[in-house]
Amino acid sequence: MSLLSIVAPCFNEEESVEIFLEEIQKTLKDYNFEVIYVNDGSRDNTLKNIKYLASKNSNVRYISFSRNFGKESAIYAGLTYASGDFVCLMDVDLQHPPKLLPEMMESVLNEGYDVAAARRVSRKGEPRIKSFFSHLFYKVFNRISEIDLVEGATDYRIMTRQVVDSVLDLPEYNRFSKGLFQWVGFDTKWIDYENVERAAGESTWSFWGLVKYSGEGVVAFTTLPLTISMILGTIFSVLAFGYLIFIVIRYLLYSDPVQGYPTIMCSLLLLGGIQLLSIGALGKYLEKTYFEAKNRPIFIVKESNIDGE
Repeated sequence: MSLLSIVAPCFNEEESVEIFLEEIQKTLKDYNFEVIYVNDGSRDNTLKNIKYLASKNSNVRYISFSRNFGKESAIYAGLTYASGDFVCLMDVDLQHPPKLLPEMMESVLNEGYDVAAARRVSRKGEPRIKSFFSHLFYKVFNRISEIDLVEGATDYRIMTRQVVDSVLDLPEYNRFSKGLFQWVGFDTKWIDYENVERAAGESTWSFWGLVKYSGEGVVAFTTLPLTISMILGTIFSVLAFGYLIFIVIRYLLYSDPVQGYPTIMCSLLLLGGIQLLSIGALGKYLEKTYFEAKNRPIFIVKESNIDGE
């Protein structure tokens, strides 16, 4: 029977890891599967609880980082160490409903799809401002980037070994998995589901954390901010040159001294703001290049029960 590797990144999820495993065992009792917990530098008893589960269940594996590297690194590590014919990414807090797994497996086993991915069609229970900015992000991203993200798309998906290997062939340090999954292509079946509350604990994602993550995605898949900076620079240079000619001609014809201190100050502040914005955009891309050039590892494993570690 084909092996399904379930990769579950964890950060301070001591209350959820056991509940998660119980739900997976009930849902996949007729499947051959393994669960790979990726402990992303948790500061609570997450690792202790995972080790306990591993001692009682032969199909429970774990990877523990030397520190917190972030969810993107945890995803990459899980994909790297997963040995299954199919690999599933899931959140351990059960906001990704395990009841979808049989349908997802059927899609990749018998329907010819390379990926079966879950798409959240409602954000019931979330703050309205968070839902608004999420919708805005997808709308803007799809307008300016080279790829199209499906609105509501999650990391929750089952992939064939070919898809997983294709994602692992993209070893970039600055990762935005939603974009990478779309970039590699392959036939994907989208399965809709309603928003689900966490099984336990509290989310470690803050609103500003999500804003920052969205910005990382934009920088990773489009250079439009740099193009906009160049266009604005060109427009204002032409306008400034035209205004200079206007002032000279006006003085020569009418001997009219130049007036308008408020106008000059507003122009300086506007141009200064645009310059700083452009430098900031350039700096963000330079930052990404800087970290890529360092060629540091995406994660460091401190301990694991997977063979070879």
